[in-house]
Amino acid sequence: MAKTSEPAIGIVVMRVLADEPRQTASVKTLVNRVPEFIELTDEDLEPSLTRENEAVWEQRVRNLKSHHKTEGNVFAEGFVEYVAKGTYRLTEAGRLHLEHKGLI
Repeated sequence: MAKTSEPAIGIVVMRVLADEPRQTASVKTLVNRVPEFIELTDEDLEPSLTRENEAVWEQRVRNLKSHHKTEGNVFAEGFVEYVAKGTYRLTEAGRLHLEHKGLI
């Protein structure tokens, strides 16, 4: 199986946020909880080539904020917002999107 795409990781992050109190979580919490919501592939679990001590999928979680202007990104679509250093929150639009897709 191939690596999980960044947009797919974004949806998983949204699902984690929906499950958190106040729909808010630190990146550390997201990295800890993402594996509860998705079966990571062997390629996802490979070490990142650019971030020491981090797997490829963890880098993709962190890249969501870095790529916040990219079409299809959960930040660009208004589904997740940055609320403080290293902290994300699911927006009302994000919650409605998950409900519409039957993911919460």
